[in-house]
Formats: sequence, C-alpha cells, structure tokens
Amino acid sequence: MERTVFVVDDDNMVRTALLRLLASAGYAAHGFASADEFLQARLPAVPCCLLLDMKMPGSDGFEVVRRLERRGDAIPVIFISGYGTIPTTVQAMKAGAHEFLTKPIQDERLLGAVEEALQIAERQLQSRTEHAACTSRLETLTPREREVLELAIGGLLNKQIATELGISEITVKVHKRRVMDKMQTKTLADLVRAAERLQISSARQR
Repeated sequence: MERTVFVVDDDNMVRTALLRLLASAGYAAHGFASADEFLQARLPAVPCCLLLDMKMPGSDGFEVVRRLERRGDAIPVIFISGYGTIPTTVQAMKAGAHEFLTKPIQDERLLGAVEEALQIAERQLQSRTEHAACTSRLETLTPREREVLELAIGGLLNKQIATELGISEITVKVHKRRVMDKMQTKTLADLVRAAERLQISSARQR
C-alpha cells in the first residue's frame, strides 16, 4: 500500500527540499504552499501523515489540526518550526502533534519521525477499516437477531434468551447461528469483542 506524506510550508525552498528527501526515501510526497490549500485537498484512503509548518500566513498549524479533527480526517502530524521553544513544543504536543522538529532538521531525524507517524497511521487505518466492516455486518442483522446478540453477549444461556424473548430454545439457536455467521465470528468471545468494538451494550446480564 502506498504511504503518503503531505508537506505544508510556505517557504518554497524548504518545501522543495523536504519533498525531494521524502521521494528519495520512497514515500509519495505532496507539497502545499498554504494550510488553506492543503485543507481543500481530499485525503487518500492510505496511511498518510502531515509535515506542517507551525507559523504561516492564514491558518496556522494548530488551526489545521483542529479543522482536520472536526471533519474526521485526523492524521499523525509532525510540526516543523524555525522557532523551537519549550512552551511552543508543549503547546504542539497538547494539540496532538506526533513530533515537533526545529529547522534546520537533520534528514535522519525527519525520516525517522515520518516512519513512526506512518506506522501509527497504518494502525489507525486498519482499525477504521475493521470498524467499518464490522458496522456493515451489524447492519445485516434483523431486529430479532440484534436482540439475540445483545442478550448473548451479556452471558445469557440459550434457555434464558428464549425465556426473555418468549420464543423456543431451538429458535434462539437458529438466530444465534445466523448472528455468528453474519458477524463472521466463530465463538461467543469473538462476538463479545466485535460488540465491544461497536460499543454495543448487553441487554441484560446473567
């Protein structure tokens, strides 16, 4: 899977140098001269991170992070600045930065930070993909199957579920098997973990 690094810096020489370095390291790199220009771009469905100059005309680095979060596009951010102070670094970390680098930046340190950020992005993307797939499977359940799921993950036995729903135990077994098949789980423990990822609460505890 292609991994992408976005570079946002209003200094053309710095931006060009960073793009060349990233490309030489095998990353897909795209540069933007302003935060607003970057925010108009659509992020690809691949692991990606952002090298972001903190101080630029228009929206600053902190505003970019806030806007990405608001629209659900939060990605690992590496802040870069020519004015590295302890208060600024603390502020950047509180804003959710993965790393804060001061210009001039050593190539090895920058590439190391980028690699770490992309590894985080890969895990985040995998988690989002799994959550979306699990949500899609959940939507295939009938209302009755959803009831059975919520009771089953609470630890109720088939006989107890049958009593709770006013149906036969055999019918419960049929619904339960369909739930397991549709949710692509092999054991009750797998089903419980899937429900936890989707933040589904059990209908009743044993």
